Amino acid sequence: MRRPALPRPQALRRHLSTLLLAFAATLALAAPSASARGRDTLGADDVAWLRRDGFGLDSASVARYRELGRDRYLDAQLDDKLGDELPPAIDQLIHSYEVVNTPPDQLIASFQAEQQRIKDMPDGDAKVDARKALQQHGNDLLQQAQQAALLRAVYGSNQLKEQMVWFWLNHFSLYGAKGRVRWVAARFAEESVRPHALGKFKDLVMATLKSPAMLEYLDNAQNAKGHVNENYARELMELHTLGVGSGYTQQDVQQLALILTGVGIAPPADKQRINPKMAAQYVRDGLFEFNPMRHDFGDKVLLGQRIRGSGFDEVEQAVDLITRQPACAKFVATKLARYFVADEPPPALVDKMARTFQRSDGDIAKVLRTMLEAREFTADSGGKFKDPMQFVVSSVRLAYDGRPVVNARPLLNWLNQLGEPIYGRLTPDGWPLDAAGWASSGQMAKRFEIARAIGTGNNRLFVPEGSDGVAPGFPMLTTRLYYDAIEPHLSAATRDALGKAASQQEWNTFLLSSPDFNYR
Repeated sequence: MRRPALPRPQALRRHLSTLLLAFAATLALAAPSASARGRDTLGADDVAWLRRDGFGLDSASVARYRELGRDRYLDAQLDDKLGDELPPAIDQLIHSYEVVNTPPDQLIASFQAEQQRIKDMPDGDAKVDARKALQQHGNDLLQQAQQAALLRAVYGSNQLKEQMVWFWLNHFSLYGAKGRVRWVAARFAEESVRPHALGKFKDLVMATLKSPAMLEYLDNAQNAKGHVNENYARELMELHTLGVGSGYTQQDVQQLALILTGVGIAPPADKQRINPKMAAQYVRDGLFEFNPMRHDFGDKVLLGQRIRGSGFDEVEQAVDLITRQPACAKFVATKLARYFVADEPPPALVDKMARTFQRSDGDIAKVLRTMLEAREFTADSGGKFKDPMQFVVSSVRLAYDGRPVVNARPLLNWLNQLGEPIYGRLTPDGWPLDAAGWASSGQMAKRFEIARAIGTGNNRLFVPEGSDGVAPGFPMLTTRLYYDAIEPHLSAATRDALGKAASQQEWNTFLLSSPDFNYR
C-alpha cells in the first residue's frame, strides 16, 4: 500500500498558523500579564528534549529534570526507578473499573457462561435483549481499558515509559471490538506490554505472543495441527519483528504457523482434557496454553534454520531466532526513530540504534539511550507533529498540571473524535506514525474544538460520570511552568495570536491549538 504524500513541516505549520489566526482575528488585543514570569528558564534544547522524552510538560517533570540533570533523569527513567506511581485519586479511579479489579479468567469464564445461557434460551425478545446486554458489557469493559491506559499516560511518573507503553500498544496493535478481545485488552497493556516496555525485545514479543488478546485477535487460538491458521505467523514477522521486504518468504510464514500450532487460549479448567502421555508437555500460564494435542510435532525450517519438533520449546527458539535477525534490529530502530525524532529519521541515527539493538540482544532501554543521547534527537529537523494521543495527553498535562480528574470519559471521547481510539485500529498495522496521517483540515478543526473544551473548562473531567454536577471552571495556563519552559520558545506567529485573545479562556485555547503546541 502506498503511503500518502507527506506534507512539508513548514507547510503544515503555516496551515496551523492560518487556522489559529483566523479564530483570533476578530478578538481585541488583551495579552495576559507577564508579572508571573519565573526568573529561571530552561534552554531551548532542554525543552525540546523533555517534550519528546515524555507526553508533554508538567511542573513535576520539569522539577525532576532540574533536580537530577538530563543524564541522571534519563538513567532513572531507563532503569525504571521512577516507578509506576499515580496520584492516589487516579489509582483509586483506575481500580474502580471492573476490567482492572476482576481477574481475566473470571471475566472470560463469566462471558462464556453467559454465552451458553443465552444459547440455551428460547428464541424471542428476551434472547435478543440478553445478547445486547452481553455486547454492551463487553463494550463497557473495553472503554474502561481505554480510560485506564489514558489515565496512566497523563499521570504516570515515568513519562518515557508511558510513551513506550503507547508505542508498543500501537506496534503490537489490537482491535478491541473483535470477539473476546474487549474482555482482556486491559491485561494486554498491564501484563504483556508494561512490564517489558523497557526490557528485552524478545521478552516483549513472547509476552504479547502469550496474550489471550493477541491470540484471539490474530486467530492463533484456532491454529491447530490439520487446521493451520497463518494469520498471526504472518503478522508476527511482517508487523511485529522483521518488516516488509526483509527477506522472509511465504514458506517461512507457513513454517512459523506450524510452530505456533497448539498456542492458544485455555478453556475453563473443568473442560480441559489432556492425554496423560502428553501432560508433561502441556503449558498453561493464566489464560494462555500450549496444548500438545493440537501441535504439529514435525521438524520445521525457519529462516534457513532447522527447528526440531519438540513442543513449546519450538516457539521460544523461533522467537529468539527472529528477534536476532539484523532486519529485526533495523525495523524496530526505524519505527522508534520515526515515532520520537522525525517522519523520515536520519539514516545514521537509525543505524546506530540498530547496532545497539544487535549488540545488546534487543535491549530496548539501551536502544532508547542511543537515541535520546544522540545529537539528532533534538536537532531542528522541522519537529514531530503530535498524533492525537500525544495531543490530548499533553494538553491535559499542561492545563491541569497533575490535578486528578474524576471522569476519564472525555479523554476517551476526544481520542475518538480525532480518529485514534486505543485498541481501535481495525487492521493490525497500528496507527500512522507520520504527520500525513493526522494533518487534514478536519483534524485541525477538531483539535481546536478540543483545545477550547480544555481551555474554557467546558468539559466533564471534574464531574463524576453519571452526575449532573457543574464543571468547576477553566484552568490557568499562565503559570510559572508556562513562563519558564514554554513562553521563551514560542514563535512570533503564536505570540501574535495569543496577543489577540480577549480572555484567559480564549488565550488557553489559542495556546493549546497553536502550531508550537501541536509539534514537539
